[in-house]
Amino acid sequence: MIYWAPFLHFYQPSFQFHSVLAKISNEAYRPLIEMYSNYPKAKVTVNMNAVLTEMLSKHNSLDIIENLKKLALKDQLEFVDSAKFHPILPLITQKEAIRQIQLNQETNKRFFADSYKPRGFFPPEMCYSQRVGSTLSSLGYEWVLISGIAHTNKWPLDFISLLSLNPAPLKVFYRDDLISNKISFKNSNHIDFIKELIALSRGKKDIYIVTAMDAETFGHHIKDWQNIFLAKTYELIAGIQKFQQADEKWKNEFRESHKELFLDSKDIPNIESVSISELLDKFPLEESKHPRKSSWSTSRQDLSQKNHYPLWYHKDNKIHQLQWEHLALTAQIVNRAQKIKEQNQETKGFAGISRILLDKAVVSCQFWWANKEKKLWSPNLINKGLNLQEETALNAYMAISNSRMNSNSKKEFHCKLLACRNIANRIRDLLLSA
Repeated sequence: MIYWAPFLHFYQPSFQFHSVLAKISNEAYRPLIEMYSNYPKAKVTVNMNAVLTEMLSKHNSLDIIENLKKLALKDQLEFVDSAKFHPILPLITQKEAIRQIQLNQETNKRFFADSYKPRGFFPPEMCYSQRVGSTLSSLGYEWVLISGIAHTNKWPLDFISLLSLNPAPLKVFYRDDLISNKISFKNSNHIDFIKELIALSRGKKDIYIVTAMDAETFGHHIKDWQNIFLAKTYELIAGIQKFQQADEKWKNEFRESHKELFLDSKDIPNIESVSISELLDKFPLEESKHPRKSSWSTSRQDLSQKNHYPLWYHKDNKIHQLQWEHLALTAQIVNRAQKIKEQNQETKGFAGISRILLDKAVVSCQFWWANKEKKLWSPNLINKGLNLQEETALNAYMAISNSRMNSNSKKEFHCKLLACRNIANRIRDLLLSA
């Protein structure tokens, strides 16, 4: 038996334009939901970052939320948890990481209600470290999904990796990076995909494979891909399942119409689509080495150069370094503002605003779009992230300025604000000279 666990990641940043969100919803989200509604035996595991859930609710798209909920209540869809505003968890403090995870669960539970029962976790961009694993263990998650490149060997097909962590062990599922990327970039089709699964199963009784990609791949990035690839794959799986039970006449007809699947044998293994958590009851656990620090965009060359999260913090990317320096200073000012926020109403108001803004300011997109050599370059989106951080720092300092702190302490944080301004100017100078 081959078990296929497809995973889809739904996400848009908080500063996404309404028109773009509407376009993506119409091209990807609604067609995907319709496709799954048309194939009630098709299973999928879904991460919906809560920032997107909230945005859909505010932009006349509650139907997307309600229809995903219906799929989950029918056990066709499994929700997993994540971090609300899509930060790179290994690159922010553990305190902020926990806050982002808790915000994600609180928001999604509010909208998805009883259908939202996450057992697993998807770290944004699959950015993982041992500290992230320990955090997830402490928060009670059963498993985490990360990139295949994180495995110190080849990712497993017939057992589930188990990490020894305190206070509880954590199970790890690895994305098949090779096959997932073929699907993401339209370098495969439903026939080739099934052929690859059959080839992987040779010599093994049961195997599983996890594919993972952005939900926006289907319909938005690749027009009608939810029908051309996903629907046809589910149809072919249904045909293979019927083949296992059919009489010889029907089997011969199926073999004739699908010759490419029967090149090596008159028989092929059965295939079933499942949620990721269903795999826990089907495969043994095996204690494993801890995964490498990595993301789903990390290459072996990146690992050799210790660029574990290359699209968000590359050691040779000056803009990345300045962005993170700016964010660290901003967080320092916000943290101080939180400690004195009860002194008066003005301080409390500015401190509260700065806390809300910092949640949004850790968004990963501003770093991802600062990779000109990778042709991932958007001065506007870099600047949007920078604006969020500057607004955060300004409100945090206003809280301090209006507090009863002594003048020397106020001067210290004014200097931090001036340092933020200097770093922001340096980033914009780099944007102008790029």
